[in-house]
Amino acid sequence: MDSQTAERSAQLPQLAEPRNPGMELDLDWVAAVQANTSAIERRCATLPGRRSVKKDHQAAWLLKAISLIDLTTLSGDDTEGRVRRLCSKARQPVSAGLLRRLGMEGLTTGAVCVYHDMIPTAVKALERTGIPVAAVSTGFPAGLSPFHLRVAEIEESVKDGAEEIDIVITRRHVLQGNWQALYDEMKAFRQACGDAHVKAILATGELGSLRNVARASLVCMMAGADFIKTSTGKESVNATLPVSLVMIRAIRDYYDRTGYRVGYKPAGGISKAKDALVYLALMKDELGDRWLQPDLFRFGASSLLGDIERQLEHHVTRAYSAGYRHSMG
Repeated sequence: MDSQTAERSAQLPQLAEPRNPGMELDLDWVAAVQANTSAIERRCATLPGRRSVKKDHQAAWLLKAISLIDLTTLSGDDTEGRVRRLCSKARQPVSAGLLRRLGMEGLTTGAVCVYHDMIPTAVKALERTGIPVAAVSTGFPAGLSPFHLRVAEIEESVKDGAEEIDIVITRRHVLQGNWQALYDEMKAFRQACGDAHVKAILATGELGSLRNVARASLVCMMAGADFIKTSTGKESVNATLPVSLVMIRAIRDYYDRTGYRVGYKPAGGISKAKDALVYLALMKDELGDRWLQPDLFRFGASSLLGDIERQLEHHVTRAYSAGYRHSMG
């Protein structure tokens, strides 16, 4: 990775990739999908050492990472005030003085992600910024509410102004190998989203095997998912490099077969700047620079931003600031 590539891509406007229209369910393709766990784990174990970046190069890639963050609050005690503060942070993720010194004025996060009730507050707070509001839906995080209510929840979130919908799949469809049921569910969710982009959360920590992750990824893309996402952030195991490699290669296979690019969102457990760099390297290695834009890659994280800001401040001042100075509000 080089610093000039990262600086250029961080400053580019969000691109308009054609949406994934989906395709008919191809059970022969799904059945042919396998996952060599030991080979996948060996490949991932080499990543942190093989793609190390330092100094200006590291700062450039950390700025790139900020533009890809879905700044998120999904707590039972969320308030309008907390959401407004989060939106303020999304508009100005790093202090204006620091961004000036780095030559990156105007940098924002990729989106703000909230529960349904907080959509109007977020939409108003982000008015005229170009930052989309994403909403978790379909009985998040378990996805076990009645089906018609899950569909209605999507429709209500879109009506209230959400431009992106993060849905959760029914895990038992994957565990039972019922690919038709998963396809039909995902297709109905996609239809309910209308013009809003849909991210399919697989909850990979609950799917049992990497092969199941690969097959579920493929089926969701066949049904029209615009993004596939690892986790809700509420599972005991969230984003990991092996799971990410499996999902990214499923995206590549789908692109090779159909010509449509699907986005990827690792979520949960990514809280350190050095981890973000590894994920960016993995995306660049496996999918190329086009997938390093906000319309095709997001981090589902909030605490990550605080650590990135500390690292950038150290890059500029040669001193680390206290963690409380970079609170999400």
